[in-house]
Amino acid sequence: MILSCHNLCKSFDGNDILKEISFHIEDNEKVAIVGINGAGKTTLLRMLIGELTPDDGTVTFSKGATFGYLAQNQNIDSAHSIYEELREMKRDVIDLEKNIRQAEKDMDTLTGSELEALMEKYAQMNHEFQLKNGYAWESEVIGVAKGLGFSEEEFDKRISTLSGGQKTRVALGKLLLQSPDLIILDEPTNHLDMNSIKWLESYLMNYKGAVLIVSHDRYFLDRIAQKVIEIDNKGADIYTGNYTAYAKKREQIRAAKLKAYLNQQAEIKHQEEVIDKLKQFNRGKSIKRAESREKMLDKIERLEKPTEIRDDMRITLTPSCVSGMDVMHVDRIAKSFGNEHLFKNISFDIKRGEHVAIIGDNGTGKTTMLKIINNMETLDEGEITLGVKVHIGYYDQEHQVLHNEKTLFEELSDAYPSMNNTEIRNTLAAFLFTGDDVFKRIGDLSGGEKGRVSLAKLMLSDANFLILDEPTNHLDITSKEILEDAINNYEGTVLYVSHDRYFINKTASRILDLTHGSIINYIGNYDYYEEHCEEQTSRIASVADPSYGKSTVMSTDLSTGETKTRSTSEPKSPASSQGQADWKAQKEEAARRRKQEAALKKCEEEIAKLEERNEKINEELSDPAVATDLAKVRKLSDELSENESRLSNLYDEWAELSE
Repeated sequence: MILSCHNLCKSFDGNDILKEISFHIEDNEKVAIVGINGAGKTTLLRMLIGELTPDDGTVTFSKGATFGYLAQNQNIDSAHSIYEELREMKRDVIDLEKNIRQAEKDMDTLTGSELEALMEKYAQMNHEFQLKNGYAWESEVIGVAKGLGFSEEEFDKRISTLSGGQKTRVALGKLLLQSPDLIILDEPTNHLDMNSIKWLESYLMNYKGAVLIVSHDRYFLDRIAQKVIEIDNKGADIYTGNYTAYAKKREQIRAAKLKAYLNQQAEIKHQEEVIDKLKQFNRGKSIKRAESREKMLDKIERLEKPTEIRDDMRITLTPSCVSGMDVMHVDRIAKSFGNEHLFKNISFDIKRGEHVAIIGDNGTGKTTMLKIINNMETLDEGEITLGVKVHIGYYDQEHQVLHNEKTLFEELSDAYPSMNNTEIRNTLAAFLFTGDDVFKRIGDLSGGEKGRVSLAKLMLSDANFLILDEPTNHLDITSKEILEDAINNYEGTVLYVSHDRYFINKTASRILDLTHGSIINYIGNYDYYEEHCEEQTSRIASVADPSYGKSTVMSTDLSTGETKTRSTSEPKSPASSQGQADWKAQKEEAARRRKQEAALKKCEEEIAKLEERNEKINEELSDPAVATDLAKVRKLSDELSENESRLSNLYDEWAELSE
């Protein structure tokens, strides 16, 4: 066991936040903490790491255990570049390597007992260097940086020039490179794109230490968590399994509690009716019986009705009028910012009633595309045409549609002057703003609160075409589920950008993947996309024109199960020529993959061979009989140095081939 918490309690200003929280984390265990916003999840983490002192209870780490903590927001103050900042996490290994090189030089000048002492120290340093995986430190740093979404061109960027999200990614990289016994992460996926989240999932799943995560990313938790701790009503409930197992078990427990509550209420009502009847008889015996039943009723331990949090917030999205069948036609659009080309020659259509998700890496132009559709950015080329009776409702992740100087009440009353005070207050109450909350300034709200206000305005609009940019950002899991239900029951059309894979899987009927400056159109949800994306992305990447700009539609015939792919690139080529080009591209891609796999295997074999040889060399250098033979020591040291240099190159080659 690496961490144990017993009866933790915490209050602020006389209000209990957490009461009698107890749980433990085993070595190598992956644990998730879930709960609604404001439940006390971050407060709990801060008590675990010692930033906050609990009012009662204890936090105990196993002897010698190390931990690393990533807060939601980071403000790294450093003059380093991204690469330099990450490399500092390997400073002990870098310094050790310098000492080893210096010892090799000093061997030429020493004799006798001094040489013997240096040789012993040299062997110890080499052994420590191997234990710390010293030969691979540079590859590890580069791998983590790339995995978290930094390209090699960005390695030299100064920390001071980075955005808040980029600084958080750097902080996460530093934490991973420290390799503590317990990694504690508070919303680690907030600033990552899908590829980076997938990389982090794989990294944490294979991490040799323990991991404790607070996250609202349900897909992420499904992949990683082995145990879920739910913070609810100030207490903690422990569930074994991933998020899906937790959600299922939680619903079963709630159903059982509700059934017990309803049965008890029925029994109480029955007893009260019997008591009233006995009293009406107004006889000595009947009154005694009534009194006896009243005493029994008073002794019953009353069960509390289990709360259903989802009843607190209500979103109903109803279009005021029906649009035409053709909602939007996008015809060969292009957008660049200076020398940065986002996309070109993109074409697609949106039909009435469709729920379409746009996905892609950070920086591919997803949000820009939504802003273009909403007339907040201009096109370089192409045309976007809206259909008949189409009214757009826009939700942007930066909440630019809100006015920071206004109160919540003013925000709604100014936007919808026909609403009276009661209607405005009822609307805000549906989004959990009650009492004096309605007079808070927009600028003073949290990200999640601003999101709820934006959704309230969206609900009141007469839109029948919703355009949403990262609608689940800052929402807790319960609020996400409410929004999912609202979108799934919405009879209008929805186009949104999101990196929340669980949300996409629940709400999308189509996925537009913006990749390599092109659009790949998948007729299905996220599970369908996952199943087919690798083959399609590889095909597009291998045949894409350097000037890019292509749209590809992929769908499955549900009656036959046959997968069909159709290109909508311009200009169009004859079907036979396209088929030949596809076949040739697939053949070349298969050959390239075979060649790459062979190179990777050869590289791994050579690494294994050199590492095995280095172990034998270190064993020989540790032998006192060899230590006195200066010529042999020098020969072995030279060979070790050559092997290390070769291994360094092989590690880089392996990392490149693995990608």
